[in-house]
Amino acid sequence: MEKDSNLLAIHGGKPVRETLLSYGRQCITEEDIHSVVETLQSPFLTQGPKIKEFEQKVAEVVGAKYAVAFSNGTAALHGACHAAGIGPGDEVITTPMTFAASANCVRYCGGTVKFADIHPDTYNIDPKEVQSLLSEKTKAIIPVDFTGQPADMDEIIAMAKDHNAVVIEDAAHSLGATYRGRRVGSIADMTMFSFHPVKHITTGEGGIITTNSEHFYQKLLLFRSHGITREHTLLKNTSQGPWYYEMLELGYNYRMTDLQAALGISQLSKLKLFVDRRREIANIYNKHFSKNPCIRIPYQMDDRESSWHLYIIQLELDKLSCTREVIYKALLAENIGVNVHYLPVHLHPYYQKLGYQKGIAPIAEKLYERIITLPLFPAMSNQDVNDVIMGVEKVLGAYSVN
Repeated sequence: MEKDSNLLAIHGGKPVRETLLSYGRQCITEEDIHSVVETLQSPFLTQGPKIKEFEQKVAEVVGAKYAVAFSNGTAALHGACHAAGIGPGDEVITTPMTFAASANCVRYCGGTVKFADIHPDTYNIDPKEVQSLLSEKTKAIIPVDFTGQPADMDEIIAMAKDHNAVVIEDAAHSLGATYRGRRVGSIADMTMFSFHPVKHITTGEGGIITTNSEHFYQKLLLFRSHGITREHTLLKNTSQGPWYYEMLELGYNYRMTDLQAALGISQLSKLKLFVDRRREIANIYNKHFSKNPCIRIPYQMDDRESSWHLYIIQLELDKLSCTREVIYKALLAENIGVNVHYLPVHLHPYYQKLGYQKGIAPIAEKLYERIITLPLFPAMSNQDVNDVIMGVEKVLGAYSVN
């Protein structure tokens, strides 16, 4: 009851906003709706021409030779791990500061996950920590472009080559980002993008793998469609007619629909607009919050350009008279839809049961206790942005020890 009274005392019964502003949301236009309706009226709702068109457009945008669309980003990561040949006895290194799918995809294939701690500034996986975990069992490395800022890809790729390992870049947060002048999606052996509604563009649900490898491309195509092919050059029995197909390996039904692809094609045409707006909002936040001693704003490397999927502040708790939970609840009371990204993966009960211990990634674990995600999405108005700033300043001002 005391916490609730404190929250009421902060805003005097009147929050800075009348309605809740979510931390992320899709931006759907009439053009998007028309594209989906047009496909609904076409002969193909799935397994039609829109899939290939979407794949080609994504590959072109990110500078890759090939792209294979999947039903969602997790399925795409699963496909990438399969294409990389991950199986029982193989180890894959990834970051704990990510959504669980970045590690789960390894488990789907029977592999063992090794968690490398993060860099305290960028919150991305630390190449030095990766180096310490490399062994003859290392089959792949899965760096995650946390919040939209690319990981240290050159260093990670160099280490992977020395160990004959595959690099699968989890770029769920970084469509439209660049790393040392190169577009994310063209750098790693395979790169995954997600099209969940809170991401840079959406297909409702959906994901894609981009690659420059024809070998991985063919493996991915088989994997997402039951392991079945009609491709004549891949068939074991070539004496049959044009109706003939074969299942060459055990695959899954991870196909994207034409409805999703149609939405994705329309959304992709607005990618630059969406990313530019995200950067604009992030710059406004940085300008205001950099002056607040209770906040540490996101650190950005000079040699890469984030696409700003998330804007995460780190609370300077020694300068506040309360816990992170109180700040979180107070911001919600102001109708600022905050979130926390993420509980380090190794702390989830599933991974605890596998034997992962608290303490293996101390930087990530400490960070988790101090971070809050603020609203950031292209459809935010300038008033929405101002509301977030006002809400944060109001709440932190009420709990500041200075």
